[in-house]
Amino acid sequence: MSTLAIIIIAVVVVVLIALAIRAAHMRRLDSRREEARDLRKQARARELGAERVRATAQEKDAIADQAEAEARQKAAVARRERAAAQEHAAVAEKETRFVKEHHERAAEIDPDHDADASGDAGQTSRDGTGEPQAAARSDRD
Repeated sequence: MSTLAIIIIAVVVVVLIALAIRAAHMRRLDSRREEARDLRKQARARELGAERVRATAQEKDAIADQAEAEARQKAAVARRERAAAQEHAAVAEKETRFVKEHHERAAEIDPDHDADASGDAGQTSRDGTGEPQAAARSDRD
């Protein structure tokens, strides 16, 4: 073999080695690109999942806020109704006292009112006529 053939073979071997190294490097780059694509795909899927979870949490938070607002509103209505009921009870009590005082005053100034019958004055007959029981009994006799 001549020197020229050895040099040509050596150059071809070096070129083949360089091409093999280059091909291996390209395969590594392609592999890394594929891995990067997979990682990006997984990251996007997780990002979408996280966004769904975040939206669900915000929705539940809004529902809780709404429920709290409704509860506060119901409590305010209950307080208002309680105050109105207490006010009505106070008015009824005042009216009851007024009625009692007027009955007592009428009994005091009525010249026909019998002091002994004052215990029976507010009682009505059991027959539903509204007359005092003593009067109802005397009419029947």
